[in-house]
Amino acid sequence: MIPYSTLSDDFFINVNLNTEMQLPSSRETVLDFFGRVQKSYPTMRNFYTRENGDFVLEEDKDQPHYRWACLEPRRICSGYVNPPSVEEAMEQHRLALELAPYMLSVSPLDCEALDYLVGFDFLYRGNHDELVAEALGVGTALEGLLDLPGARPLNYEPTLTVSLDESCRRQCRLMIETRTNAYQVRRNEFAEESISVYFTVRQYGSLSHDTSYPDALDELSQDAERLLNDHVVGEVLQPLAQAIATK
Repeated sequence: MIPYSTLSDDFFINVNLNTEMQLPSSRETVLDFFGRVQKSYPTMRNFYTRENGDFVLEEDKDQPHYRWACLEPRRICSGYVNPPSVEEAMEQHRLALELAPYMLSVSPLDCEALDYLVGFDFLYRGNHDELVAEALGVGTALEGLLDLPGARPLNYEPTLTVSLDESCRRQCRLMIETRTNAYQVRRNEFAEESISVYFTVRQYGSLSHDTSYPDALDELSQDAERLLNDHVVGEVLQPLAQAIATK
């Protein structure tokens, strides 16, 4: 496996467990859950509540890499920015999923969807949409639009979702997010911002009675690693990095 840290300026590995029912939000339950997470990762000491009511525990963000976790009304999130290894991120995510049934009453039946997401950020000062179109192409059906006199891309964010089984319960999604706006293009003045590539493998629906959340996560991560190596690194990530390097 190609080390993800060599492919972009920053990368991150997130896991989201979306539940059918609302998660418990009592003070005791929330603090017990995050207290157990902090016991394993003592440097996660920044705890706060967002304006929308989400609960967050995270490490200091001024480090080269940091962990975070979040409880939303119907979602458990765990993330690691620039982890030293995929396995270190997986250990954190497995812990959150191991705790969920016992501390948050989330049974395998309560799964609406389980996501394993790997994201990559590329810093670039310039027209993001123009760069993405140049690096990845737009397809022969759309090339004529870019050949119009004075034409410049303003919004080009390719996305594709693919079913990985006949039931369509397991899917993968590739999405590219740009951050250039028309004002910047008009003035030809650009801030250095990130072009983000998100690759997600998602399992929909309740888990079988003999499958645990950590086991399901391991399957998703294996699928993601294989698909990234075979179809995303050489076709998307490396062309973007090369296009930025030539500017």
